[in-house]
Parts: sequence; C-alpha cells; structure tokens
Amino acid sequence: MTQPAASDDSARGGLGRVPTVVFACRANGGRSVAARLLTEHYARGRVTALSAGTEPGEHIHPEVAQVLGTLGLDTSQEQPTLLTAETIAASDLTITMGCGESCPFVPGATYRDWPLDDPRDQDDATVRRIVGDIDARVRDLVTELVPDLELPPALVGPR
Repeated sequence: MTQPAASDDSARGGLGRVPTVVFACRANGGRSVAARLLTEHYARGRVTALSAGTEPGEHIHPEVAQVLGTLGLDTSQEQPTLLTAETIAASDLTITMGCGESCPFVPGATYRDWPLDDPRDQDDATVRRIVGDIDARVRDLVTELVPDLELPPALVGPR
C-alpha cells in the first residue's frame, strides 16, 4: 500500500481544498465509524471523512455506539455502507482496518492500513482500548492533513 509523499499536497488539503478520507473495515459497524466520527470531531470541517465496509452489516455495533456515546459522539445517523471502487477513487486517502484482500484496489489511490482489533462483541474495556487507539491515530492523521489546525483536547485519555 502506498503512502503520500511529504510534498503531496493532494492528500494534505493543499491549495485550500478539503481532503477526503475514507475509512474502511469489514462490516462498517465499528472501527470505520469510530474513525469517521472522531475525524469529524477533531477536523471541524477541514477534512471530509467517510466510512464504508466490504460486507456492511445491518447496524452499528451496539457496544461501539455505547462507547462513542460516552465520548459525546452520536451514532444514531450512521448506516453501514458498501465500500466501492468509486468511493476510493474519489478520496485522497483510504484507511483500511481489517478488510484485507476484500478491499477494492484502485490504481493510483493512496492506501494505509491500520491494524486494529475488531470491537464487535467485545467487552467494554476492550472496545474502549480499540477506540482509544483509533482516537490517537485519527489525531495524528488530522494533524498531518491539516497542520495549521489546533486540535481540541483528546476525547480519550492515555491508554
């Protein structure tokens, strides 16, 4: 998987444009939803965040929704969506999280893989640990994409 070069303005919102990131996992019910909502929270409109899955489920995982809710993030409008090659092609960056070989490959697209445990059917402490990992990665990503943005305080404390 490729990563943008340090001078690649297209993946960093250069020239005043808003970069688009798609977060992809298998069911689009946990990791990708958490990453999308955390990105929206921290980027405050300076990054467009999408989420999708290779085998979208019927709903957001309740244990993930509960943990995100305690952080003030609302999942009530989230609906699992199918990841398509068109979604990837229209994005500046695709972050994969456990969808492996089933993620569509789009020549020229920029991909990164975040190896994360699946929070589905996990206990509260495990889901909180996974969301904490996603939170730290998202904060780093937003800082990279929008270096002049001062991030609000972290929603998740040190792990």
